[in-house]
Amino acid sequence: MIERDGARISLWQDTVPAFEPASVISKEKYDVVIAGGGMTGLTLALQLQQHGLKCIVLEAQNIGFGTTGGTTAHLNTLLDTPYTRIIKNFGMESARVVASATRAALQLVKDNIDQYNISCGFEEAPGFLFSQTDDQQKELEDIYDACVDVGVEVELTGAIPVPFAFNKAIRIPRQARFHPLRYLQGIAGVFEKEGGAIVQHCRVISCERLNDSGKVLKVETSEGNFLADHLVYATHIPPGINILHLRCPAYRSYAIAVKLEDDSYPEGLIYDMYDPYRYYRTQEIDGTRYLIAGGEDHKTGEESNTSGRFLKLESHVRSHFNVAEVVHQWSSQYFEPVDGLPYIGHLPGNPDNVYVATGYGGNGITYSHVAALLLRSLILGYENPYGEVFHPGRVKPVAGFAEFVKHNADVVKQLAGKWFSKEELHELAGLAPGEGKVVQYEEHTLALYKDDAGALHAVNPACTHLKCSVRWNAAEKSWDCPCHGSRFSFDGEVLTGPAVTNLEPAEIRSLETEEKMR
Repeated sequence: MIERDGARISLWQDTVPAFEPASVISKEKYDVVIAGGGMTGLTLALQLQQHGLKCIVLEAQNIGFGTTGGTTAHLNTLLDTPYTRIIKNFGMESARVVASATRAALQLVKDNIDQYNISCGFEEAPGFLFSQTDDQQKELEDIYDACVDVGVEVELTGAIPVPFAFNKAIRIPRQARFHPLRYLQGIAGVFEKEGGAIVQHCRVISCERLNDSGKVLKVETSEGNFLADHLVYATHIPPGINILHLRCPAYRSYAIAVKLEDDSYPEGLIYDMYDPYRYYRTQEIDGTRYLIAGGEDHKTGEESNTSGRFLKLESHVRSHFNVAEVVHQWSSQYFEPVDGLPYIGHLPGNPDNVYVATGYGGNGITYSHVAALLLRSLILGYENPYGEVFHPGRVKPVAGFAEFVKHNADVVKQLAGKWFSKEELHELAGLAPGEGKVVQYEEHTLALYKDDAGALHAVNPACTHLKCSVRWNAAEKSWDCPCHGSRFSFDGEVLTGPAVTNLEPAEIRSLETEEKMR
């Protein structure tokens, strides 16, 4: 089992051992530093290493810790942003480029598995999208027409592999499913054998040019500085303060893995058309089959009863399937682009050799491989047909952004030099074990958590990214920022960026101890 960015372990994280890098690390200059040891970072790293570049992957926690470890691992050319919207926002030719890019991404996954003999339960399977209302049926018909127009193979079907009533459905051949962390660890192993380096528990904080005249970057990390010709932020959202943070709101999605009594596991990748939609698929791991269902999405930090989302999802699954056992429940985070397509390429506001891949929405596995193909071309200096469509430069500056940053810098009073009464906080908060809450205490605001032993933990609730106030996530026992998606453990450790600094701790003392100290 490997660690993850929350209290609940995913099916994938529970069925792989912790990855132990075999890399020999040096501080000499690298051709490419990649921040983030998830699907994007390691897939890109292998691509570049194979083309003769010296690459190092710096992961803030352990590989597979974050969204890659929490995905439901659908490999699809049918996207969350339907081709109808892509055509409307970007035009027909751009939509055809997107369709082509997703096909190339799935082919890259297959090629990697075949070439390196990665055992990860990969199977091709058809995708199904079905409607249940008249409005949904009209939308589905438009999606079908758009898929035909952009070259996505699609057909009408009178049957779907799940026991739901429906009025219309389409079938998309040659989608796929796999065990994402077994694939990721396979890629990581090959990357190291090719001479690449992986460093875990090394958070990238910032970068700057080594000098004004050159292009060499000095990459600041929690483990010292690295020098590189190129830097890629494959961290789902870049750290620091960037205009993309206003263009990629963070969402959480919920998933459960269950065993069925009657072995009626559906074949295929299945999606309904509600908002938020629910999705279903089967995966076999070590001879055991699981039904994986997901949905109940909401913006990060904007749901007070996160545990209730699991209950609602489980109730839905039990009402349609003969569930023998709920094996795993977990949630995961993704960043939704406001115009529907990811931002892959040069990171606005940074040197031209600093790149980003973000805004994948709910199609992270597919777009991670699109990003690997596109960023490989950019770094190697090749032409790539995807570059213009996904270019982050399509995001224009927002009026008042600088003032917005300045305004958020001094929202909550700092706690340095302050201490707080354990007895008074216990009485004020009234927390049950395992519960967290943001409270007002005298002139201060505190984020309090009571652990299972009854001890209080207190931090400053001001997110260290742009000082928004964090909120408690009861399901994952984390402090989540509703502004830009940063997440922190109950005692303030950064779990998810763009924040790179832990929440400020607050000192709690017993009044009796304080009296003895005087």
